[in-house]
Amino acid sequence: MTNQVLTEFLLHIGDSQLILSHRLAEWCGHAPELELDIALANIGLDLLGQARTALSLAGEVEGLGRDEDKLAYFRTEREYRNLLLSEQPNGDIAQTIVRQWLMDHYHALLFGALVQSQHAALSAFAVKTLKEVKYHLRFSTAWMERLSLGTAEAHDKIQHGLNQLWRFTEELFVLTADEKQLVESGVIPEGGALKKQWLDTIQSELNRFQLTLPETGAYRSGAKQGLHTEHLGYVLAELQYVQRSYPNMNW
Repeated sequence: MTNQVLTEFLLHIGDSQLILSHRLAEWCGHAPELELDIALANIGLDLLGQARTALSLAGEVEGLGRDEDKLAYFRTEREYRNLLLSEQPNGDIAQTIVRQWLMDHYHALLFGALVQSQHAALSAFAVKTLKEVKYHLRFSTAWMERLSLGTAEAHDKIQHGLNQLWRFTEELFVLTADEKQLVESGVIPEGGALKKQWLDTIQSELNRFQLTLPETGAYRSGAKQGLHTEHLGYVLAELQYVQRSYPNMNW
């Protein structure tokens, strides 16, 4: 049971990074300035590398002979476990920055805690990933500050992006009943304490950016049960097209 639960947790991590990476790749050649274009592409590549590591580890723990390619390209929408926040459309550049900033703060806490994991491979993965996450967070925070404290139009767009995405943040730190076994064995952190730290930090930063925390409302969740928004199917159709059209092809 422990291996199955750990596999699901690793798929949750790997899928979230993979889908967020794909979203950032959609900006390649389309971002409003060259520096931003290159930065988003590089962050996307970091996330892709993290996805490969997490999915490879998931395949090893699962023990069914599926590597990262099989897991990425040959699972259906309902089999994906990525966070709903990661699959949301880019919108304008302000909404993309807000999404990245929310995810970066989540990643900083999650991987910071996973460094202490009793699972050696997961801990090593977290140590490497945390170095990248710190850069990602500096980048997204700098752009949040630049846009929210810039022109009135930029401020309004950042606030609009935050309002659009906030309903997908509730599930960031939600653990399943089975995952609590991993908490008890010291493999993964308990979600409640991380959530409080995340909310406190987000609120403090929003005050600094002169932004308003959206009202709590109808939160969306379901990632770990394979219940996604309508957007994931379109992402997977593009992501998986070549392998599904020409299975087992190599470069």
